[in-house]
Amino acid sequence: MTNIRISKAVCATINDVLKGSHSTLDALFESAGAPGLPPNLSHASKWKEWLFRAGTDSNTDSLAVIGNVLEEFMDLPPKKGTEERAAWEENKERVINVLEENGFRYYRGGRVLPTGISPEEIISDPYKSTTPNTSSPSSIEELLQVLLRGLPRAMHPLSHRRKGAQSLSFESEWDVQDLLHALLRPWVSDIRPEEFTPSYAGTSTRMDFLLLKYSLVLELKYVRDRAHGRKIGDELIIDIEHYRKHPKCENLWCVIYDPKNMITNSEGLKTDIEGERTTPDGKLMVKVIIMSTQ
Repeated sequence: MTNIRISKAVCATINDVLKGSHSTLDALFESAGAPGLPPNLSHASKWKEWLFRAGTDSNTDSLAVIGNVLEEFMDLPPKKGTEERAAWEENKERVINVLEENGFRYYRGGRVLPTGISPEEIISDPYKSTTPNTSSPSSIEELLQVLLRGLPRAMHPLSHRRKGAQSLSFESEWDVQDLLHALLRPWVSDIRPEEFTPSYAGTSTRMDFLLLKYSLVLELKYVRDRAHGRKIGDELIIDIEHYRKHPKCENLWCVIYDPKNMITNSEGLKTDIEGERTTPDGKLMVKVIIMSTQ
């Protein structure tokens, strides 16, 4: 399927119904496959512009982007009898109507297809890509960006399983680490969880994941509450001192899962932590990724 231009009406409607902070929706759109960097615009027009850009990018499957962006909103209604449910039903109807007016239809599971094409026609050849220019990640950095930005979306079908199936919860650091480990295993053959670092200030620490081939460590933090959110930066600074002494760690990716937006200044935290750290003990390139679900 070649890329399809998305009308401003569709883009504007989706912009209106999606709720969340800039960082939350940035992560959602990036994991959905929206091209390029987030537009530097206000909340009122940012997502509309990004969706419209997806429809004009020859390397993007715009309908896949829209489906991925809408999936959680469309498939996970609020509790019946609440004001939120009534507002959701109204907004869902708006989305359905504007898609149909522009020749599209939404199917459960995040699938938006042109009117007249059924999901069965697409599924009939599961190995055939719907996007001609789709390719596997070309570097470990590209792979990690996709997997990490997509972590909240990967949690959704596991925490909202069908009736009678045991749902999984992601309420601790270990829960999220296990999911990340499972997502990494098909791509990276040598993952070394919980390897010890050399001692710093009389103590050593366990790495979350060492990807030995790439001299890269993933350190995942789960923000429990507001007080913990204020201490995350200090924890990472101590971790950096440990990792800088490890002979196989040249790159450190600090992954912070903040499900309830307890970090009040995420951009300031990234500015303070990210970058190259050099001392007589070694050199380390640090990257920070902050994710939330609200």
